[in-house]
Amino acid sequence: MKQEIQTIRGIRDLVDHELITYRKVIEIGEKIATLNNYSPIILPIFEYSSVFHRTLGETSDIVTKETYTFVDREKRTITLRPEFTAAMVRSMISNGWTQNLPKRFFTYGPLFRHERPQKGRYRQFYQFNCELFGSASPYADVEIINIMMSILKDLKLEEAVDLEINSLGDPESAERYKEVLKKYLSSYESKLSEIGRKRLATNPLRVLDTKDEGDIEIVKNAPIISDYLNQDSLDYYSSVCDGLSLLNIEYKENPRLVRGLDYYTHMVFEVKSNRLGSQNAVGAGGRYNKLFESMGGPSIPAVGFALGVDRICELLNQNDFVPNNKACYLVPIGNTAENHAINLANELRSKGIKVFFDYGISTKKRLKIADREKVCLCIIFGDDELESGEYIVRNMSNSKEEKIYGEEIDEVIIKHLKQL
Repeated sequence: MKQEIQTIRGIRDLVDHELITYRKVIEIGEKIATLNNYSPIILPIFEYSSVFHRTLGETSDIVTKETYTFVDREKRTITLRPEFTAAMVRSMISNGWTQNLPKRFFTYGPLFRHERPQKGRYRQFYQFNCELFGSASPYADVEIINIMMSILKDLKLEEAVDLEINSLGDPESAERYKEVLKKYLSSYESKLSEIGRKRLATNPLRVLDTKDEGDIEIVKNAPIISDYLNQDSLDYYSSVCDGLSLLNIEYKENPRLVRGLDYYTHMVFEVKSNRLGSQNAVGAGGRYNKLFESMGGPSIPAVGFALGVDRICELLNQNDFVPNNKACYLVPIGNTAENHAINLANELRSKGIKVFFDYGISTKKRLKIADREKVCLCIIFGDDELESGEYIVRNMSNSKEEKIYGEEIDEVIIKHLKQL
């Protein structure tokens, strides 16, 4: 039996409205990032596995269950990128850019995780990402959050999302809190889920990021990290909050927010929407001052965010981004007219006019296609009309027709399209 050709589960094609909306999100992201002096960078789709496995945490869900990892022909272990930040840091180190700081970059494109596909979650998904390298100031965090929220505001989504923030503190504060949290969770170890018990043994902070209902009930009464932050960490967090308030950025403090990766320190943040169901995270990020060192580079403070383009597109009314199809459709009648249409289409396109023209089909079918494609004008001409240089222009919205002559056809078409 012939095997059916189809897409891999969790992968889909982007076309028509979906692709137009995706491009609009990227366009606005590029605009806002560029205005903030961020430079574009395109990163490889795959890296040596150590780039991600060492940095994301060997016990993280991404590494243990979700990465697409394989051995290539040279027996090297390769991983399709599951996120951008570690790849960005690798790029900074391998290109020798760590001597010229600060650096600001943005990027976008597909990422890959072997998750269970569901609404809003794909195995090939898309993100827009910004990173600021070389600044330890809390106002760098404010800058990054402001860019993220400005993109959403430009997309008219500010009412559809909520920004949540938290502080993990500096490493000293985090370690002190981990000990307290571990002691609390250990008293409930037998009631924790299997994954909860594994996280308790490796990194108890991860239990706070649980999706298991039983674990969530246990976590509700756990100590909160803000009670264990030292003064430096509290001051840092307070400065970020002040900066957000200065820019009129609304936020909610969430003491349980930890994010799912090992490399975060100090600020973490997440943007959620109640319009997306269970997969409600639209964007997230935080500060990661130790990531460069963990990858063999110098000590460089850094902060960044990623926006989930797929989920943003779900929040948008995709019809808002469908361009007005200001185009004309050529309807030649007869062999001579058919040959002339090829040259006419080329001439009109050289004047910046969008032209539809299909070859070797009937007039009836051409008019049907013109209606389906929602073009504005049909240019109708036959062999006899060509001898007198005459064309018929039909307005497809009201079926009104006008006769024009060849020497003025491009000007008349442009005039009509501008009026529509």
